[in-house]
Amino acid sequence: MCDFKPFSESTQPGSSSSRSISETINGSHQFTIKGYSLAKGMGSGKYIMSDTFGVGGYDWAIYFYPDGKNPEDNSLYVSVFIALASEGTDVRALFKLTLVDQSHKGNDKVHSHFDRPLESGPYTLKYRGSMWGYKRFFRRSLLETSEYLKNDCLLMHCTVGVVKTRFEGSKQGIFVPQSNMGQDFKDLLESEVGCDIVFKVNSETFKAHKLILAARSPVFRAQFFGLVGDPSIDEVVVEDIEPFIFKAMLLFIYSDKLPDIYDVMGSVQICSYTVMVQHLVAAADLYNLDRLKMLCESKLCDEINADTVATTLALAEQHHCPQLKAICLKFIANSTNLGVVMQSEAFMHLKESCPSMLLELLETFASADDNSSQPFSRKRSSSSVNGQDLADGAVTESVNPNGRRLRRRT
Repeated sequence: MCDFKPFSESTQPGSSSSRSISETINGSHQFTIKGYSLAKGMGSGKYIMSDTFGVGGYDWAIYFYPDGKNPEDNSLYVSVFIALASEGTDVRALFKLTLVDQSHKGNDKVHSHFDRPLESGPYTLKYRGSMWGYKRFFRRSLLETSEYLKNDCLLMHCTVGVVKTRFEGSKQGIFVPQSNMGQDFKDLLESEVGCDIVFKVNSETFKAHKLILAARSPVFRAQFFGLVGDPSIDEVVVEDIEPFIFKAMLLFIYSDKLPDIYDVMGSVQICSYTVMVQHLVAAADLYNLDRLKMLCESKLCDEINADTVATTLALAEQHHCPQLKAICLKFIANSTNLGVVMQSEAFMHLKESCPSMLLELLETFASADDNSSQPFSRKRSSSSVNGQDLADGAVTESVNPNGRRLRRRT
């Protein structure tokens, strides 16, 4: 790699310069395959697919073939491929596939392009459905007696680096520090300097500034400065919100960031971070804090599992969070999750309190079942698959989704 200097140092007065910079935009996805022994026997060419994930402006997916991709291998190997799952033309990318050693000894099985030179440059995926990977990723007999398989579960980590090229013209750079406005306003809240309103929330009180609250929340603006508001009010009693949730909401209003649970509760935590965020969704909905609501939805998406999804779904329905609701329904409709979720106490409560949700869940399940039976559509009759089985010394080749081999141009 060349060491770029600022343009002001590398050019003479009166001259000009420019540069083209090619770099990768990287993103990763962890794919857990639970119930490996039950997936075996589905037949060569049959696959288990991960959820799609976005990197570099494109969607990607991992394909795992428990009985191998090619019939001629007689199910001696498992195959792994990464596919371009969105529309794209000549997408150039680097890949890294890691099968995680679950004994935590660090003996991961890694195939990576990021740490070695490529003779012909990054791999090119021509269109949606193009795939890259390894037909003989691992011999099954070795895999099934290894530390990679634990509790009938495999853990795979995939990194995609999409190549992007950008152009820079002549310019002189000036370092601009990041904004500290949020921290300044948070310090103002905590110092209580200039506060002109007191909120009584159960047994606790919180001081704040009416102008700042009005600037951030339409509800506070109407309460203090609207046609029916009272600018002279200096005390408000707040009901139906826990004190620690109101404090967390104030910290967001002033800092524009989701607060840390320790900032809200200190060392004595009365609930989990997920529960705090769930309560914040309700508070954000009450005070029309749209950004706070979206941040909370995003955090709850990261925390979705069989124990939390029913509660989060009920919350999304109650507080009008369509994206979060759709993600919850999709998670429950997955055949791997459905049985476990339906046995949870939260799901029983959801069924009783919102029976219409069962119809939406059924529709989502039917839609997911239809989609899972259809592979990605392809504009052309074949798709580019580049792979090299390092363990068996196989040559790099191209394969279309139907298993036909195509010679790679040299």
